[in-house]
Amino acid sequence: MYNAMIIDPRDDVAVAIEPIQKGDSVTYRSGGADLTLTALEDITIYHKIAVRDIAAGAPISKYGEHIGIAQREIRKGEHVHVHNVASHRENLDR
Repeated sequence: MYNAMIIDPRDDVAVAIEPIQKGDSVTYRSGGADLTLTALEDITIYHKIAVRDIAAGAPISKYGEHIGIAQREIRKGEHVHVHNVASHRENLDR
């Protein structure tokens, strides 16, 4: 059973579709495959969890769109939220 979802296989985060406890297996489907990782922290329902390691300063993608910049290194399985993501306005005038 899935407890998280991802929209675009290039996304850096999945969204918890039920509360996830630290140490729980997180299972989601991406690119036609079922993938699993271990939650390193409690994840509130509808919050984000990193599906890969994200370097400090790297853009973070959700639903195929950039949602911010990692303020610090974020490990696979960590909660991704305002405590470790800085907002970033894209230059839309190009």
